[in-house]
Amino acid sequence: MEPVIAFFALFLVLLLLGIPVATSLGFTAAALIWKYNLGIQVLSPNFYANIAKFQLLALPFFILAGLILDRCGISKRLIRFVSLLVGPVPGGLAIVAIIVGVIFAGISGSGPADTAALGTILFPAMVAMGYDKGHTSALIASSGSLAIVIPPSIALIIYGVIASTSIPALFAAGVIPGVIAALLLIIPSVFIAKRRGWHGERWGTRREIWEAFKGAVWGLAAPGVILGGIYGGIFTATEAAVVAVFYGLFLGLVVYRSLNVRMLYGIFRDATLSSAVIMFIVAFAGLFSWTGSTLGVMDKTSSYLLSLSSDPLAILILINVMLFIAGMLMDAISIYYIFLPILLPIMKHFQWDPVWFGVVMTMNLAIGQITPPVAVNLYVIANIANISLEKISRSIAPFIAIMFVALLITMLFPSLSTFLPALFGLK
Repeated sequence: MEPVIAFFALFLVLLLLGIPVATSLGFTAAALIWKYNLGIQVLSPNFYANIAKFQLLALPFFILAGLILDRCGISKRLIRFVSLLVGPVPGGLAIVAIIVGVIFAGISGSGPADTAALGTILFPAMVAMGYDKGHTSALIASSGSLAIVIPPSIALIIYGVIASTSIPALFAAGVIPGVIAALLLIIPSVFIAKRRGWHGERWGTRREIWEAFKGAVWGLAAPGVILGGIYGGIFTATEAAVVAVFYGLFLGLVVYRSLNVRMLYGIFRDATLSSAVIMFIVAFAGLFSWTGSTLGVMDKTSSYLLSLSSDPLAILILINVMLFIAGMLMDAISIYYIFLPILLPIMKHFQWDPVWFGVVMTMNLAIGQITPPVAVNLYVIANIANISLEKISRSIAPFIAIMFVALLITMLFPSLSTFLPALFGLK
């Protein structure tokens, strides 16, 4: 059987049988390595090489930092402060969710983590103010998806490692598109809230705002500490993740004194489990990518796509359609490893900026986090809200549509992604 057909057919069959994505990737790679005599002994060193990379150390540390900062009470303080500023305007609490989602995105780097941090506190508050459960869940999940576009993004770290692209440059590139997406999310939120009579809480007094600010200032400063150190040349992205961990421990143990040994054990346990899952996917997805490249599958697929059209815009649209469909079915990490080896030759052919393309690809995958059937953010908020995925799915359409507008803007105006990296001298 032609390697290209065998490669994709076996993987798709395993997915359709309900086998987890990571296992499907690993089994497909191992089966084809055996069938085409690539040397079954490469499995172990390849598995190790895929995860033994300095840049990937940032992943477990950013996951740990996000958990520490959330559980020491940062998200609660941020929500309190922003709520007092926004007041009782139509859709007030929805605006709070989006603004705090952006701030916490600058801490966690993970869509599900951002969704969980917002949902735990904001969902009960919004429902108490009369907001519909399905709409509230969809809004919080959409706000959480911004975390993989706005730095420090775990998704952009994976892209940078695979595409050999500067991670600080990718971080800077994600800021403006991420903020634009957040501003656009406010439009349907306010429109729907105004039509249904939903609003926020009261405006805070000057004293209340000041007190809330003092409590939230450490959380507001966290993105500045993380990103400022990277762009200031003080530390690398990986070192920034370690700094973020110690920053969170300092807040939880010294400033707020909200953490204890028992809580720390739970935080380290959860961070270990989440990191292990990600590294498991990275290892098998890397093996899958290596197998495809060795068999010439990636080159043949790239050549086929280039043969479809000589128009770069047409190919870019086709790629984004493919990524959107993949995002509905798989996690972002697997998609990077499967598609980037195919897309890199196309990027080189059309001389696309890899930093800009990384943001475009990541914005597309952010939409995948809220698009059923495999919408990880929706599963997270469904568990918190104790409602069915079907009920949330009925309310998610306006947010998916507006995220597509953000994706289109990012595609058509590359300077939005390249301006800050050039300004900071990262390109």
